[in-house]
Amino acid sequence: MGPGIDAMRWKSPVGGRMTRAMADPLFSPFSIGLLHLPNRIVMAPMGQGKAPGGMPDPGYAGYFARRAEGGAGLIVSGATSIDHPAAAFDENEPHFHGDALEEWRRAVEAVHAAGGRIMPQLAHAGLQGLAPVAPPWPGIGPSAVWMPAAQLGLEAGPERIEGEPMTLADIEAVVAAFARAAADAKRIGFDGIEIHGAHGFLIDQFLWARTNRRKDDYGRDRARFAAEVVAACRAAVGPIYPISFRFSQFKMTDYAARLADSPQALEELIAPLIEAGVDLFDCSLRRFWRPEFEGSTMNLAGWVKKLGGRPTIAGGGIGLAKTAKEYGQDGVYATVAEASIAHLDEVRDRIVKGEFDLIALGRSILGDPAWAAKVAAGAHETLQPYRPEVLMGLN
Repeated sequence: MGPGIDAMRWKSPVGGRMTRAMADPLFSPFSIGLLHLPNRIVMAPMGQGKAPGGMPDPGYAGYFARRAEGGAGLIVSGATSIDHPAAAFDENEPHFHGDALEEWRRAVEAVHAAGGRIMPQLAHAGLQGLAPVAPPWPGIGPSAVWMPAAQLGLEAGPERIEGEPMTLADIEAVVAAFARAAADAKRIGFDGIEIHGAHGFLIDQFLWARTNRRKDDYGRDRARFAAEVVAACRAAVGPIYPISFRFSQFKMTDYAARLADSPQALEELIAPLIEAGVDLFDCSLRRFWRPEFEGSTMNLAGWVKKLGGRPTIAGGGIGLAKTAKEYGQDGVYATVAEASIAHLDEVRDRIVKGEFDLIALGRSILGDPAWAAKVAAGAHETLQPYRPEVLMGLN
């Protein structure tokens, strides 16, 4: 059975039943400007930590190509650091500048040869970068206020003060570095870019009231810095090149953190980003089924689409068995996660209803690069679980 047909019978939102000959919403095509995707499956951005000194391992090309061969409609790389001295999260985060660009060109060519589409995730870690590192580099942030060391899932404790608040010259330098990276991405053949504005990275530090305590325009309007980054990237790549923006409420250091406590507050944050040129919002959710605000079952991706009118990506546990607790002391990536299709009907329903447009898979597609092709063919019994050992290499 070819791609686009699901072997399981899917219940439609109006009570009918889809037969094998009817299209599966997960495998219907989708377009973002000139970017045409064969299905709704996105490989979520996940850092591989295989870039000593910032140089991507030669295995990156094959790693991404295997997901393209396995049917993922769009691949988003893990965070890559832009050309700024304080940008990298740690010593093993790949750079997106200098000699590293040739390795990224190889990855693009490999993905395209496999029939896939790929975007780099352009990032600046700000104060979230891990320390100590050698050689050391200073962290920067909007107000020099950050949380305890970036350990996934810990409750946020007392703030720490590090360095000085970014100056206007610092802000201009970072914005310019994002724009250079965007231009390089287009030049070497990427199908679009994603700007990392989530999980406590630098842009998110401006968006979050707890870490942005500035008294100037960048504090009065917490979305201003993010909008300037987007606008600079838009100017660098032209009017029709796709720009995605990664967005989250939670932080790596605080799962309970919120940028916006109401739809109105959320709209105030995303409106400037849309005006600046965002085409797609990649909404990072720990669980796709959790409502974002009281009075509605919609998740964050649903609310962003409703308020902003732009397509959205939703993720968080898709393709995995739901468990009562999987975030142990060593984090979610240290735990085996069994594959499951039990909730895919709910995902399909939400796509058909227009809540969100694309779905992001993380551990599911790490554990099984052919996840999309297997689901399309109805070969659910062959889906492989996520296992911690897959992180040992670029498998």
